[in-house]
Amino acid sequence: MSDYQIDPEVQRQAARRRTFAIISHPDAGKTTLTEKLLLYGGQVDVAGSVRGRKTQRAATSDWMELEKQRGISVTSTALSFDYEGYRVNLLDTPGHHDFSEDTYRTLMAADCAVMVIDLAKGVETQTEKLFRVCALRKIPVITFVNKVDRPGQEPLGILANLEEKLGIEAIPYNWPVGTGADFRGVVDRDSGVAHLFERGTGQLRLKYDSVPLAELEKSDVDERVREQTLEEWELVNSVAQFDKELFLAGKITPVFFGSALNNYGVEHFLRGFLKLCPAPHARETDHGPIPVDRPEFSGFIFKIQANLDPKHRDRVAFLRICSGKFVREMEIVHPRSGKKLKLPRAHRLFAQDRETMDEGFPGDIIGLVNPGEFQLGDTLCEGKQVNYEALPQFPPEYFATLRCLDTARRKQFGRGMEQLIEEGAIQYFTRPDATRRDPILAAVGELQFDVVRFRLQTEYNTDTAVDFLPYVLARWITGSPEDLANLHIPYTAARVIDRLGNHAVLFHSKWDAEYTIKKHPNIKFSDVSGQGFNIANATAPTPAW
Repeated sequence: MSDYQIDPEVQRQAARRRTFAIISHPDAGKTTLTEKLLLYGGQVDVAGSVRGRKTQRAATSDWMELEKQRGISVTSTALSFDYEGYRVNLLDTPGHHDFSEDTYRTLMAADCAVMVIDLAKGVETQTEKLFRVCALRKIPVITFVNKVDRPGQEPLGILANLEEKLGIEAIPYNWPVGTGADFRGVVDRDSGVAHLFERGTGQLRLKYDSVPLAELEKSDVDERVREQTLEEWELVNSVAQFDKELFLAGKITPVFFGSALNNYGVEHFLRGFLKLCPAPHARETDHGPIPVDRPEFSGFIFKIQANLDPKHRDRVAFLRICSGKFVREMEIVHPRSGKKLKLPRAHRLFAQDRETMDEGFPGDIIGLVNPGEFQLGDTLCEGKQVNYEALPQFPPEYFATLRCLDTARRKQFGRGMEQLIEEGAIQYFTRPDATRRDPILAAVGELQFDVVRFRLQTEYNTDTAVDFLPYVLARWITGSPEDLANLHIPYTAARVIDRLGNHAVLFHSKWDAEYTIKKHPNIKFSDVSGQGFNIANATAPTPAW
């Protein structure tokens, strides 16, 4: 029995929300699929290509100038649209390993994940890592096997590959009629109807004919392809049964086949996905799970983006609504600081574009103009103060100092660095014993430094140079003041403080780290900072930019 009054409007609106993230290895077709979902969702008239050629349109979700130039996603993006009675909140994530921390944080805001697999390559390294994150967070995963109209593995082989690499049972929700040059369409599992596609450019919605599987012989599908399809269809239906409860528990993954580039199966995937994807549900806090239909508003910030609109030069905090109803101008509590704040400027986000948002419900992603009050992982709420799970900060693998090449631009350089660090794209450390507090920058991937340099140059008109440092890993340390005072580290290592005031050590090698850990059994060494709940009002050392 609940101890609160259920809000019927919140309950009804939450039930029609579907909030999910798309994950994949680079070049599997994730952003292409995103663009085609927007096409069928009525948000774009012509789908943009994401193959990175200057003569083609850029993808809607790749709004940053660097993304347009390189043809890759380097930051997560929120997009929302209505489709057949559902409000779809789509989170497009970077596929490249160097930007995986942004992807991990975005997954915290999702209720489901769509995993895009290349038929030819199967499960790749980054896909496997992201799937493990989903499994750890108990996020159900739906699989879209892409590029079925190109040469690749046999469909039965890709199912085996999913099960072998990920340890999860793969259940086909549709089945391809041929593959590669022989590809003609997909068979729907629920209806047993084959949808045979006409050829198209891939930029417009695709026409198709629907034929009952029993009448497939009356179509113009090649006899060899038809017989193979019927044989495989009978096999997968006899051994693979879909169970929604097992899917929601992360035990099985429903599999769809198609080609995002040419729109084959995208519309059928969208409809099937909306049936399977769970609606928003209760989320854990430091006071237990909070149901979505609790009348008091609550949510957490999972992303901060500077210069989303270069004309305004503002910072936007992406907030996932978890319970209650959001109303513009409402007053909320900011538990980390204890302040009461009004939220006057809230937006519905669509990649780089935004529009004023007057109300929102659980599952919605809203953009709050951030005057510097918010940090990654902050909870905002009404009523009883709660704190949602903190966003983990992952161990960096690359370290460097960044120099401003024009002393006259130091002020702009400092402002740019503060805002980019606030986004969580890079971390910084300072040496407490150094005469000058020149910051050490750190990132999960080397490409992050290229992004920082590019953005400082294009967004803050500041040229910089990167000087890489020889450290390879960081370990955060906790222990009694006496134990920490007696910590002895190799001369090649550096003792530092992160932006939240946590102590850490940067090591030259994995061997040095293991030796130091062994010599100090009373000190806890951790490769992750920020676990637990955001209940501390930490203060950060001021960097000397």
